Amino acid sequence: MRHRLMKPLQWLIPGLGIKRWLLVAIFGLLILLDGVDRWLVAEGVSLPLNEMIDNIVDDYFSPSYLTYIFVGLGILLMVAGVGQWLRSIVRAASSGAGILDTLRARRLEQGYNIVAVGGGTGLSTLLRGLKRRTCNLTAIVTVSDDGGSSGRLQKELGVLPPGDIRNCLVALADDEALVTDLFRYRFEEGEGLTGHSFGNLFLAAMTGITGNFDKAVKESSRVLNIVGRVLPATLSIVRLCAELDDGTIVEGESNISQANRPIRRVFFDPDVVAPLDEALEAIRKADAIVLGPGSLFTSILPNFLIERITQEIARARGVKIYVCNVMTQPGETDNMTAADHVEALFGNAGARVCDYVVVNDEPPSKLRQTYAEENQIPVAPDVERIEAMGLTAVKADMISEIEKVRHDPDRLGDVVLGVIDRAVAERATFVRPASSYAKAAVAAGRR
Repeated sequence: MRHRLMKPLQWLIPGLGIKRWLLVAIFGLLILLDGVDRWLVAEGVSLPLNEMIDNIVDDYFSPSYLTYIFVGLGILLMVAGVGQWLRSIVRAASSGAGILDTLRARRLEQGYNIVAVGGGTGLSTLLRGLKRRTCNLTAIVTVSDDGGSSGRLQKELGVLPPGDIRNCLVALADDEALVTDLFRYRFEEGEGLTGHSFGNLFLAAMTGITGNFDKAVKESSRVLNIVGRVLPATLSIVRLCAELDDGTIVEGESNISQANRPIRRVFFDPDVVAPLDEALEAIRKADAIVLGPGSLFTSILPNFLIERITQEIARARGVKIYVCNVMTQPGETDNMTAADHVEALFGNAGARVCDYVVVNDEPPSKLRQTYAEENQIPVAPDVERIEAMGLTAVKADMISEIEKVRHDPDRLGDVVLGVIDRAVAERATFVRPASSYAKAAVAAGRR
């Protein structure tokens, strides 16, 4: 019932140009009538259509030339208004979608230009929430996964690990249709096929056809008709390594979380990696850059092991947001608070790469005991420590407890857009917010 009542009100939202040009035509008609009325009065015909307007205008302008100006301007506005009005209707109708659908698409085109950085299921969750709010999305995805289907394809065919890329493509697909389920489909039997997903095999095959993983991703994006675009952080084949607190070196992403010791730092082998130029350009043009959610050491930080990506994000003018995980991860972030996550992020990146930290404010209730049995606890939102770093902490209830504890895509999307709106408003005002003085005081105290 509520949906039926709200649907007609969507016509009041600006976007297609239909309403504005109709108003121009109506305004032109009123001016034309006023001009005709003046001409009739000048000819001695008593037909006053707007005596009140005449009485006001006659005090300041001479009717002798105002008549011709009003007639000419009225005709001009009417022709322009009706012409553009009809053009807007034809353009909307010829798009193949309904006019309201076209209106929604235009609204998405006017949304913020957002770059999302990360990998794993966390990044795809964020993208699902953002694609309903803007189509100007770029996902920069880590390609260091060496486990499961992705790792097997990388070892056997020499292609970049496609798993995280596939997840992002599916998340950004315009329609959750059969082709989306097809990309998710995982073979459960068959010699050599067991464990592989169709999407991974498709990307591997497309890489063979196009001769380039980047082109393969672009062609797959076209097949899925995705909202926005997905870019690998690099086209280089790299191996993620970690140095633990006791100095032990662990090689391979899939082995890092199995070490069960605190991680001191992560690094690539080889250590010098070239970024994708499109990724750097996207960061420069972004209104906002969102890091995470996702595995801190194996999904987010690998992107910052590419030096030029770190440099571009550090100097970027866009709003920089880090979305902290809801739960700790065994063998990777055991007992780490939100502030601990931020410190590890800055320490490994070697730069300040965010200004806002989004933390979950409502711990899970239904699945908390299940996670506790696996030594996973909610990430404590220690806001005071975060703000002592000169950052702005944003607390919100964003979790979903269905089968696993995850960020809810829609809630997360609303929170991220709210942070961007607030940051943009603060930058646009002449009055500095109180938080900026607090940050400045903290920074001055450190010097």
